[in-house]
Amino acid sequence: MFKVAIPIYSELSMRYNKLGSTGLFVSELCFGTMTFGGSGGFSSVGTVQQAEADALLTYALEAGINLIDTADTYSGGDSERITGQALKNLGTKRDEVIVATKVFGNMGSKPNQQGSSRSHILDGAKASLERLQLDYIDLYQLHGFDPATPIEETLKALNDLVRQGLVRYIGVSNWAAWQIAKALGISNLHNLAKFASLQAYYSIAGRDLEREIVPMLSSEDLGLLVWSPLAGGLLSGKYNREQQEHEGSRRTALQFPPVEMERAYNIIDVLKEMAQHKQVSVAQLAIAWLLHQPRVTSVILGTKRIEQLTDNLGALNILLSEEELQSLNQVSQLPAEYPGWMLDFWSQARVQQLKNSRPVVPVKRETP
Repeated sequence: MFKVAIPIYSELSMRYNKLGSTGLFVSELCFGTMTFGGSGGFSSVGTVQQAEADALLTYALEAGINLIDTADTYSGGDSERITGQALKNLGTKRDEVIVATKVFGNMGSKPNQQGSSRSHILDGAKASLERLQLDYIDLYQLHGFDPATPIEETLKALNDLVRQGLVRYIGVSNWAAWQIAKALGISNLHNLAKFASLQAYYSIAGRDLEREIVPMLSSEDLGLLVWSPLAGGLLSGKYNREQQEHEGSRRTALQFPPVEMERAYNIIDVLKEMAQHKQVSVAQLAIAWLLHQPRVTSVILGTKRIEQLTDNLGALNILLSEEELQSLNQVSQLPAEYPGWMLDFWSQARVQQLKNSRPVVPVKRETP
């Protein structure tokens, strides 16, 4: 993955990463809009309305963020409406922002108003474009896996949207590694547009992604967009063993995503000590850890207030030493699980052989 440093205002330095094997560069921090609206059960996540959304988006764009993520199901479409109106209110040039949205979730009471069928995808794309007030969607993502629809049908519908110019890139969210690999094989077989990225949950308190999905992403060169980097607020700095609930917090209202709490508290202990030493916030450290993971393309920030966004952006300035990364990795490592431990056991000799060999073509990972 190639990463380019571009200086911006203040002390922040946003990097722009290639989205998988595409030629599209996206900011390493993404502005998430699930907090926009607050209707249809989303009030516990956020109730940001238009004026607040305009202010937040202005701040994010000025900080160098060029990727905005939303979904049709967020507040029943209100998130897309507010996002589209904010871009219009700010007079944002279309080629300066990358808008990602999703399709799959329930958008009505009728049987065909959900899923990844050709019918729902084509209807969903049209409706999202209208709500966003856009001519095309930069990254159109499947929000979940549909066991009722053949993958071929889904991919052909997405391919048609790409050929029509209504969608430029396609991605997937919350799929298993084998499902993505199967879809990539079908795309190659039928010469269809293929997934450029996966959007998935990943945090220092939830590293399950590393078992199967991260190796698959590396093998197939897909981008990784991370949602809930603070584990639903658990890593915000408000929680520890003594303070397990915080009045009015998102985590208190909704225990999501699920976390193994004993390991999480051990992680928080280390984060708090390290944060105090480095004079940064726990949230900044949790985000910075993700930014140091080589497979991560962009980390989605879901904030309700400018102060939260400002704090989260501060993660860009944090450089973790090898010793600090080792300390964080050790306290957060996953328990050994088959076949992972057996794969590691059998591949040790060949891995060492690779390390000792001279690369045929040097690979430059950083571009100054």
